[in-house]
Amino acid sequence: MNFDFSFVTWDLISGFVLKGLLFSIQLTLIAMVGGIALGTVLALMRLSGKKWLVLPAAFYVNTLRSIPLVMVILWFFLLIPLLIGRPMGAELSAIITFTVFEAAYYSEIMRAGIQSVPKGQVNAGYALGMSYPQAMRLVVLPQAFRNMLPVLMTQTIILFQDTSLVYAIGAYDLLKGFEVAGKNFNRPIETYLMAAVIYFVICFSLSMLVRRLQNKIAIIR
Repeated sequence: MNFDFSFVTWDLISGFVLKGLLFSIQLTLIAMVGGIALGTVLALMRLSGKKWLVLPAAFYVNTLRSIPLVMVILWFFLLIPLLIGRPMGAELSAIITFTVFEAAYYSEIMRAGIQSVPKGQVNAGYALGMSYPQAMRLVVLPQAFRNMLPVLMTQTIILFQDTSLVYAIGAYDLLKGFEVAGKNFNRPIETYLMAAVIYFVICFSLSMLVRRLQNKIAIIR
């Protein structure tokens, strides 16, 4: 088999790939921010010690962590339009799905981060007259975020890789861009190889940044 990459030009990149790459990055950032926010709430609910908060949060987290992401993507894409009575675009469906799904994983990371902060820090906050929400917001969560930052970033790298699964509902992501280019130029093998290289370069570069960040945090400690 003879590989031919002569068709790879800036027109191909700008016409097919950039649009998909931008959506993949957008989906990753929105799902990361939304997932961390919702995951933090879920983590606080599970640590509250109140059954009416612990049980629904635990059910949410354990259920989503037990289901393949591609199934959740299909469920949201097929079922939500039936519930709201109107169709929903693949891109919007993907954003909602990833935010809801990733929150379950970020929740466990945040819960571990909160538990890594010594209880004496909370007691010190109480001694200064802080309430529980104030102690969490001003004392515990900043330290928890710092402790868990490398793990949060690693989960975000995994999230970026998982964005390729929106291919299942026809959303135009990075992988879809390469697939369309492959069909247009009749070079599917070359374009899939290029997609693999791009994913590797992005994820490997981010992994190196996470490692450097982890080393800096270790020095601070």
